[in-house]
Parts: sequence; structure tokens; C-alpha cells
Amino acid sequence: MPALLRSTVDRLDRPSAYYNARTNKRRRTEHGRDNKDGDAESASAQTEEPPDDPLRNATTLYVGNLSFYTTEEQVYELFSKCGEIKRLVMGLDRFNKTPCGFCFVEYYTHQDALDCMKYIGGTKLDERIIRTDLDPGFEEGRQYGRGKSGGQVRDEYRDDYDEGRGGLGRATVSERQRDSERNREKDHHTEEDYGRLK
Repeated sequence: MPALLRSTVDRLDRPSAYYNARTNKRRRTEHGRDNKDGDAESASAQTEEPPDDPLRNATTLYVGNLSFYTTEEQVYELFSKCGEIKRLVMGLDRFNKTPCGFCFVEYYTHQDALDCMKYIGGTKLDERIIRTDLDPGFEEGRQYGRGKSGGQVRDEYRDDYDEGRGGLGRATVSERQRDSERNREKDHHTEEDYGRLK
């Protein structure tokens, strides 16, 4: 009896966890509506073929964990070693229009994008380990951060000091400022109360 061999190497062009979660959520809501009507529709829903993988021929890479001070020229120089770059879009703060730690690199071929993931993903650029993921394609508007303050969401509540990503998280800084103002007001009121008692 032949032994079954299982690949221990993950595909580089597999769908991301974000894409899978979004697709599964959409399927659950669709099936939930279908199952209310009866078993005939739920049986046909189970025989559906899975949707096409949008990353199968993807030529765009999402590059994350960049320093805020990394320039477009540095990114271009590093990523052009894996193939000819069609377009490079730096991620920007929605309000200040300053770099906020990510970019999109579009290659001409899918193989160049896979090579880049294989050879450049996990390497250092500006003393930071960069992360690369296949992306279904850049659309206008995705170059801006989605956080409340305009940057990336993960930078909003960061407690540790990260010089390459702007210091402390913006929400953390504003929260600390509010706390210190409250403490100053409290101390001021306490001093006034103490003065009245004399």
C-alpha cells in the first residue's frame, strides 16, 4: 500500500487569512438567509464550487512594517532586485499625507511577485523586518491609513516606543495628555481647597 505524501511547504500564493475570513463571513450570511427557506436551497448551496482565488495571478504585493522614514527610492531599489516594477504606491497618513509604514509594489508578472515574497519577505530595510503579502490589486483610496488619526490602525494604540514608526501610538499619547490635564486640574482644585482651609 503506497504511503500518502503530504507537502510540508506552504504555497506562497495562498489566500491571506484576512481574505479567507471575509469570504467565509460572506458565505455564512448568504447560507443563513438560504437555510431559512428549506432544505432544497441549502443542498444546492453545499454543492457550489469555491470561488476563484484572486491571488492566483496576483502581481501586487502589500509591504508592511516599514519605517515612517523609509523613502520610495529605498523601496524601489530593494524590490527591483526581484523583477521589473510596474508601479510603487507608498501608504500615506490620510490627513497629513506623510508616509505611514506600508506600500504596494506592483510587478509585471506573478512569478516576480512570488520571487519577491520568497527572497525579500522577512529581510531588513531601515533596520526593520519587512512583511510582504500578495494583494489582489491596488485600488485608489487604499494608499491611505484607516486609523482614526489617519495612520494605520495598529499604530493607534501601541504602548511601546518605536522610533521608526513615530514613537508612541497616537491614541496612547492623546490619552496620556488627557490624564495629565485632569491631574493638573485636580491638583489645582486641591491647592485652592487647602488655601480656603487656612
